[in-house]
Amino acid sequence: MPPSKSATTSSDGTRIAVYTYANPGAPVLVCVHGYPDNAALWEPVAELLAEDFEVVTYDVRGAGESDHPISTSAYSLDRLQEDFQAVLDQAGREVHVLAHDWGSIQAWHFVTDPDLQDRIASFTSISGPSLDHAGYFLRQGNRAVLKQLLHSWYIFYLHLPWLPELAWRKGWAQRAVNLLDKQDPDHHRALGDYVNGMKLYRANVVRHLLRPAERRTDVPVLAVSPDADLYVTTPLQTSVARWASNLTVKVVRGGHWMPRNDPGLVAELVREHTRQVARWET
Repeated sequence: MPPSKSATTSSDGTRIAVYTYANPGAPVLVCVHGYPDNAALWEPVAELLAEDFEVVTYDVRGAGESDHPISTSAYSLDRLQEDFQAVLDQAGREVHVLAHDWGSIQAWHFVTDPDLQDRIASFTSISGPSLDHAGYFLRQGNRAVLKQLLHSWYIFYLHLPWLPELAWRKGWAQRAVNLLDKQDPDHHRALGDYVNGMKLYRANVVRHLLRPAERRTDVPVLAVSPDADLYVTTPLQTSVARWASNLTVKVVRGGHWMPRNDPGLVAELVREHTRQVARWET
């Protein structure tokens, strides 16, 4: 059954498109997508989890049917948190969070905010670290750091002027990404998802890596690292026990876009983690 569509409005007036797979009375699972995706990324996973949860997905600002603010500063993690809070307010109760890629980067910001921790029952993170935690990780200066820097080449590229935008508009970059990850080119992505989403990097990466904050959480976290991820290495994703007091780590077989390529495994991991957190009977 397709989700129902609605919208909520963030603190700065940005309209956020929300999609709900209704299951009244069930625990709420909010899914946050990354770059360059939109909420459609979660459709295969949501269909598998709709019997267990009321699944809520939303288009991150700049993507899909949400508003596309023009200024780069409108894409800061604090603004993204206000969008998430608007989705939480619409849900009206405690939620579990599932996030991928830049969705995970955002969600780490959410779950390490003391004002939000009581509203989040659990967090399943796939292929996305906290930028602040990454800032401390990079200061280690060891071989794991060097390996991650080599995997992060694209971040430097996305900070270049005009060239990345041109590559997306001409279709060169899409073809390169599809070739690297052996993906089908049809992912329900629009040009705006590619171009607007670069502001996520430009508004946040340098600031948080150079001046990381000590962000901690007591929310139960499952950090999932696909072993063939081309962009995020396992040590960066999983070496976070210092910051997350209730941490579970799983290294699984697969590539970066697990929600699309292996939705069954993602659904299984979410069920297992939330059952352990809530002590549900299996």
